[in-house]
Amino acid sequence: MARPCSLSIPCVETMETVIKVAARENFQLELWFDDGAHKLFDARPYLDKGIFRRLKEGGLFRAAYASGGTVCWPGGLDIAPETLYDRSLLLGN
Repeated sequence: MARPCSLSIPCVETMETVIKVAARENFQLELWFDDGAHKLFDARPYLDKGIFRRLKEGGLFRAAYASGGTVCWPGGLDIAPETLYDRSLLLGN
């Protein structure tokens, strides 16, 4: 969400932040953002990449929690909130 720009006020991009998360079936995250958006993120495309492979092990994915404005997992895993916001589908409230 951006603030209107003018010559006297520079543009400032603000980043939406995650305020609540619920891990769902099929490696999906139900997300609530501080701007009121309620979205669904499909993590499956990330699960074969780098450190995210660990999310397939032993139920770790279901241990997702909201912290610092994004989604985190035990062991120091997180996903950038702008990725979550931009690549999620809007759900009805």
